[in-house]
This record gives sequence, C-alpha cells and structure tokens, in this order.
Amino acid sequence: VQLQASGGGLVQPGGSLRLSCAASGGTLKTYTVGWFRRVPGKEREFVAAVKYSGHTFYADSAKGRYTISRDNAENTVHLHMNNLKYEDTAVYFCAAGRPIQSAITSSSGYAFWGQGTQVTISS
Repeated sequence: VQLQASGGGLVQPGGSLRLSCAASGGTLKTYTVGWFRRVPGKEREFVAAVKYSGHTFYADSAKGRYTISRDNAENTVHLHMNNLKYEDTAVYFCAAGRPIQSAITSSSGYAFWGQGTQVTISS
C-alpha cells in the first residue's frame, strides 16, 4: 500500500486545516489508519487513528479539536484539525496497518507510511 499525505500548510493560531491520506495499491478501509507527527528533536508522536471498524482514537492533545474520518469512496482518510495552536506545528504522517489494540497508538503497529506533510502554525 502506498500512502500520500497532503493538506499541510501555514495557518494562524485558531485556524483549521484538513489533512488527507490517499492510498493506492490497497483498500484503505481494511486497515487501521493513524496520523502521527514529529517535531524536530522529538520522537514521533501519535495523533489519531481510525480502525477498520470505524472506532476512533485520539491523543489527549487532539481531543476536541481533531477529527479523523474515512472517505471509502476516495480510498482516503482525513484529519480535520480545528483551533490550531503553535504547538501543533510539526510534520504529520499518515500510516496504515493492522495493529493489535494495544499498539494502535504506537508507530510500530503500522506497516505502511506516507511521506509527511508540514503543518506550521504562525501569526
């Protein structure tokens, strides 16, 4: 499965972005899809995930502001980000895999990764 992440950009604090993770070579709805982000000098961290069942998971920093959703017709998963903060600045990666429940928030649970898209929050 090849993943293509897109939708990043430069927005002001309080703004919104929608990231997209488009897949080819496989059907994304049969995988758990996660979003992770990495800030220079820090470990990659979990942001959100959606299981093939539709059940969603969010990092505490994302709850109430981010929504992950599937568009099965487009073989795509979106990450809607609202009320963006300076600390949301990072490179965002999407990933697909079939992690066990305890590994959904771990990058090691995902076999396929997109290339990353930069999100910058700045006034």
